[in-house]
Amino acid sequence: MPETEIITFGCRLNAFESEVIRRATAKAGLRDAVIVNTCAVTAEAERQARQAIRRARREHPEATIIVTGCAAEIVPESYAAMPEVDRVLGNRAKLESQSYLPEGATSTDLAETASHPVSGFEGKSRAYLQVQQGCDHRCTFCIIPYARGPSRSVPMGLLAERARRLVAAGYREILLTGVDLTAYGADLPGTPSLGQMVRRLLAAVPELERLRLSSLDPAEIDGELWRLLAEEKRLMPHLHLSFQAGDDLILKRMKRRHSRAEAIAVARRARALRPEVALGADLIAGFPTETEDMFRRSLDLVAECGLAFVHVFPYSARHGTPAARMPPVPDPVIKERAAQLRAAGAAALAAELASRVGGETDVLIECPGKGRAEFYAAVDFTAPAAIGAVRPMRLIDSNRNSLVGVPVQ
Repeated sequence: MPETEIITFGCRLNAFESEVIRRATAKAGLRDAVIVNTCAVTAEAERQARQAIRRARREHPEATIIVTGCAAEIVPESYAAMPEVDRVLGNRAKLESQSYLPEGATSTDLAETASHPVSGFEGKSRAYLQVQQGCDHRCTFCIIPYARGPSRSVPMGLLAERARRLVAAGYREILLTGVDLTAYGADLPGTPSLGQMVRRLLAAVPELERLRLSSLDPAEIDGELWRLLAEEKRLMPHLHLSFQAGDDLILKRMKRRHSRAEAIAVARRARALRPEVALGADLIAGFPTETEDMFRRSLDLVAECGLAFVHVFPYSARHGTPAARMPPVPDPVIKERAAQLRAAGAAALAAELASRVGGETDVLIECPGKGRAEFYAAVDFTAPAAIGAVRPMRLIDSNRNSLVGVPVQ
């Protein structure tokens, strides 16, 4: 395998950074290597990464295997001890070309790759733009701030420059990514909010057709972002909200900064401002001390907020976090509650899709016969269309997971 293969786990920020890694390895001349970009959110994510590492060694016995990402940042010695692994890199080092030079080699010609924009995403129809990194909050279940460090924002001028490059490369849609997106700007001069940044970005890059946001903390959505949701058609009508739970005591024990009532209010406000909006959320099943009644309030939140896109995380204790010291819920109960949340999410998605039949939407073509609606739903179609193009379609049918569209003539 002369080329470098990158295996990515976890969030969209990791996906963005894998493209930075791809550029860094090319600049360093790295070949015959497999890089595993890990995630530390759950024990399952780590298990899958270890499985991928062992599979990579079986399939590529002569390749150099490099492990990086959040799990490698937190427990580097654990991955270094794996016989399949040749090198372990932390989150900062993985973005630098120098990290991929042969052992002992040096070069003064390799600038830090992370400081340069990514102009393309292999196999992707939309582009990711990192606007923020790290997190200043300490939710009791989360290990990520220890892997990513404090919140740091990318200045507006750089964001506009990078967005222009992506649009010039042919991307019609850009997704803004970060660890704590709504924390954007707190560390910059003038402390601009996320909404102010989004408004300036859209004004600075008028040729950008579609802008999408990744996960938002419901406690930090600013007034300017609400106004944009109502007024700016280039901002896609889809919000993914970091709810995590629907019970107030569990939210308090998680050290979240919103209540159940505030979560419901955010969903209602979004629909009032943009009736066509689709909502998604992260929910954790089986957080320590969660009773059946507490879980029921999380389950009910799916219907009460109309959550069409539910990401369910069975609680996974992360060593060193406060939640790991709380009285646990038995594993079989966690598994069952996660299954109930997923079933509720699947039913909500099916209902959401059925309600869209008969309408029209612009569809971003992701691959032959498949695309993504403005409100994020998957759309299947049979007409020929170029990958990366945006096509208006009429929605004529739905199934459990996607809509069926035909091009509007």
